[in-house]
Order: sequence, then C-alpha cells, then structure tokens
Amino acid sequence: MRGCGGSSSRAGAGSRRDRGAATILVLAIGLTLTAAGLAGASVGAARVGRHQARAAADLGALAGGARAVFGPETACARAAEFVAANHGRMTSCVVEGLEIVVQAEVVVHTVVGISGRATATARAGPIYAVPS
Repeated sequence: MRGCGGSSSRAGAGSRRDRGAATILVLAIGLTLTAAGLAGASVGAARVGRHQARAAADLGALAGGARAVFGPETACARAAEFVAANHGRMTSCVVEGLEIVVQAEVVVHTVVGISGRATATARAGPIYAVPS
C-alpha cells in the first residue's frame, strides 16, 4: 500500500515541477511578438516620414519654380511657405536661372519614443532638350 502511494506522489511531484512552464513560454512568445510589432511600427513611421519629406520638398520646389522668374528671394520664400505648410523645414534652396532645388526636412517620431529626421531633395524647372 505504501509503495502505491509513493509512486503516485512521485508522479505528482514531477507534474508539480513542470507547473508554470507553459506560462513562461506564452509570455516569451508574447514579448517576442510585441517587440516585432514595435519594430514594424517604427519602420512604418520612418517610411511615412520619408514620404512626408518628399511631398514637402516636391511641393516647395513646384511652388518656388513658379516664382523663379521673380528672383531667388521670392522663389525661396514661396518654397519655404509650402514646405512649412507640409510640416517640414526647408534646409536649402538654390535657384539657378529658372531651376530651383529645394531640400526639406521632417521630424519623425517613432513608436518607442525615438525621434529622427527624414530629408528629401526636389528639383523644379523647365525641361531642356538633350542635344543629339
């Protein structure tokens, strides 16, 4: 009788040692999935920032290109207005003849609280025929 109770207590002791292992495994998998989700969201935020910078630079260059005939000051001021309207900051503006090159910068805030900057450059001006 005693041997029977001893074997059942050994089986119970083995199952008691394993108790909670599945909980740790599920928590580890959950933490891994959460970390992957945060990384994916941060990459997405960076891509959105890059697109915002490109849009700000493109629209600034187009707006400034329309005013390039009035001089660099007028063209760059108009470009800066459009870049700022698109939540960007114009970092450079170069006007040569009727061609304008605008560089815009946008602050990118990621999910984990890290912020960075996305920059883009755009050109606007007349199309020149390639000599043949």
